[in-house]
Amino acid sequence: MDLIPLIHALILGIVEGLTEFLPVSSTGHLILAGDLLNFNDEKGKLFEIVIQSGAILAVCWEYRAKIGEVLAGLPRDRNAQKFALNLFVAFLPAAILGLLFHKAITAHLFKPLPVATAFIVGALLILWAERRKHRIRVESVDELDLIDALKLGLAQSLALIPGTSRSGATIIGGLFFGLSRKAATEFSFFLAIPTLFAATGYELYKERALLSADDLGMWSVGFISAFVSAFLCVRWLLRYISTHDFTIFAWYRIAFGIVILLTAHYGWVDWSQG
Repeated sequence: MDLIPLIHALILGIVEGLTEFLPVSSTGHLILAGDLLNFNDEKGKLFEIVIQSGAILAVCWEYRAKIGEVLAGLPRDRNAQKFALNLFVAFLPAAILGLLFHKAITAHLFKPLPVATAFIVGALLILWAERRKHRIRVESVDELDLIDALKLGLAQSLALIPGTSRSGATIIGGLFFGLSRKAATEFSFFLAIPTLFAATGYELYKERALLSADDLGMWSVGFISAFVSAFLCVRWLLRYISTHDFTIFAWYRIAFGIVILLTAHYGWVDWSQG
């Protein structure tokens, strides 16, 4: 097997794993990396979907005890039932809006200016969220009610706009809604499980004609590297937010937004490959 595709798969898997759960937009980074590696065709887009499942499983593994507890308690435990219902309610807005507007978003918003704008506007919202007085009323994910879940789901649906960041929208929305940083971050992790599994399953079914056993080695490398890097990133982020805020990610987003505009202006990257 050619070594170059495996190296590309390794790089893209690491990019996916490191950016999926940080408030920096994995989509924007994968577009940039895919274009620089000349891997942004239809098969490249399918590959991004495959490795995304590796990042999801990293969260499942990190929170396996909590997930197992909830699944085991669903028939009789009210706390488990409440947690599962909160996830379902939070999942619905992005699922419904994604099905309704996916084609329009892909056609009109995967362009340099909208993507860069989403990066920079998201950064300004992070700075605002961190500089305002943060009144915490929800310390842990188990304290959320259905209204909280719905509001977080609506916040996540903003990530349908390319460059917004699914985790960023959920986490910063959580800060505005009175969640602690830990609660907002952990709920964004849990909410990623049904959201990304549903998106992955839908896209794999839709693009099933592109699936080939010949690509198994490349997929495996990308999947494993996404799993490992996402697992390390999730653990790092939980430690980081115990003593830091999200301001550094805001400045990073502004810098990346400028990179998008420059690379698009000079024709170095094709940002229409969404």
